[in-house]
Amino acid sequence: MLNIKRKRLGLITGLSLSLVAAGCGQGDEGGSDQAEAAPNVSEELEYTITGIEPGAGQTETNEKAIAEYDSLAGWEQETASSAAMLTALENAIDNEEPIIVAAWSPHYKFAKWDLKYLEDPKGVFGEDEQITTIARKGLKDDMPKAYKIIDRIHWELSTMESALLQAQKMNFEFEKVAKKWVDNNQDIVEKWTKGVEPVDGKEIELVTTSWDTELFSANVAKIVLEQQGYDVKLTPVDPAILFGAISSGEADASLSPWMPTTHGAFYEKYKGQFVDLGPNVEGAKIGLAVPAYMDIDSIEDLQPKE
Repeated sequence: MLNIKRKRLGLITGLSLSLVAAGCGQGDEGGSDQAEAAPNVSEELEYTITGIEPGAGQTETNEKAIAEYDSLAGWEQETASSAAMLTALENAIDNEEPIIVAAWSPHYKFAKWDLKYLEDPKGVFGEDEQITTIARKGLKDDMPKAYKIIDRIHWELSTMESALLQAQKMNFEFEKVAKKWVDNNQDIVEKWTKGVEPVDGKEIELVTTSWDTELFSANVAKIVLEQQGYDVKLTPVDPAILFGAISSGEADASLSPWMPTTHGAFYEKYKGQFVDLGPNVEGAKIGLAVPAYMDIDSIEDLQPKE
C-alpha cells in the first residue's frame, strides 16, 4: 500500500469578529457592528479532493470536473490508492471532519457509512451506469442451461453493497464470501436455477475484471453453476482482454462490463461480436461524495480557491 501524507482537515471552531468604531460627539452615540464570517467548507477542505489511483479512469474524470466547474477553480486532487482514500474517509468520519472523495457505487462504503453524492449539474460524471452481462455468440445454443442461469442473475444495488461490506469484513476472500452468500440466499438462487436440469461436468469459462463488485458476482455465478454440475473456470482479466476473449469465443461469458461510460469504448470496438444479455446491476454510478453531515449538496456549492 502506498503511504501518503494526508492533509490535515482542521475545523473552523470560531467566528471572526470585527469592531467598527463610530465617531463620538455631542448628540452622537458610540456603537459597534458585529459581523460574522460564515465557515468556508472549501477552505476547510484545503481545496482538495481525496482521489484514488493516478491512472484510474475516475481520476481523469475528477480532473475534468476541476477544469469544468468554476467552483473548483484552483482545486487539486490528491491521488494514491483506493485503500488510502478509504482510510482518509474513515478517519474524517470518525472525527466528523469534512472530506470530499472520489466515489463509485456499488461499493461497501455506502453500506458502511452515511454518504451522499454531490449533484453534478454539468454532467461531467455522466449518467447512471449499469453492470452488464455479455456472452459469446453461440453460447445459448451450445449451453442453453448455463445461458439461462447467467441471464437470470440480477442484483439490487443495496444487496450488492451489503455483500461487499461483508466481503470487507472477511478480508475480501471472495470465494468464501460468495459461498456464504449463496448458502444464506438459496431463495434467490432457486429463482435463477428454476426449471434448469443439472448437467454432468460440462466446462464453461467466465472472465471478470478485478474490481470488488465483479469478483463477488463472478464467484457467486461460479458457485451456482457448479451446483448445477458445471466445471467452471473463472479468470480475472483486464477489461480490454475481457471483451476480446468473449468476442473471439475464447471465454464464454462475463458479468463485469460497466455501461455506457466506463467500458463504452471497448463495447463499441467489439459491438456485434458478442451477445448483450442486459444489466445485472442497475443504478451504478461514479462521482464525488461527502459524508451526509456536510451541509453541501452540489459541486456548485463549493468555492474556488482565491
